[in-house]
Amino acid sequence: QVQLVESGGGLVQAGGSLRLSCAASGSIFSINALGWYRQAPGKQRDLVAAITSGGTTNYADSVKGRFTISRDNAKNTVYLQMNSLKPEDTAVYYCNAHQVLFGVVDRDYWGQGTQVTVSS
Repeated sequence: QVQLVESGGGLVQAGGSLRLSCAASGSIFSINALGWYRQAPGKQRDLVAAITSGGTTNYADSVKGRFTISRDNAKNTVYLQMNSLKPEDTAVYYCNAHQVLFGVVDRDYWGQGTQVTVSS
């Protein structure tokens, strides 16, 4: 079992910045990737950014060049630096941990979500 605790959401003006943090605890072995998803009202939950245990990153096209995902292995924490925020970035942002057990069993753990609101 993995627990994820998120922080850093809030209200900002367009063009501003926020930094989201997510600390993982519990049975954190074999976590293959950490990532951030977001869900706007009436929309599906979409991947924003992810980082694998090997350091490979992946970003949604809509945030490339503006968002940066990073991780601190010593703190078991993943970050999302969000710059040049746009109103369309407004959503609930969820931390995700993807665990691969025995090289075959996949499990996903989710944080409770943190609201990011960008005003125009």
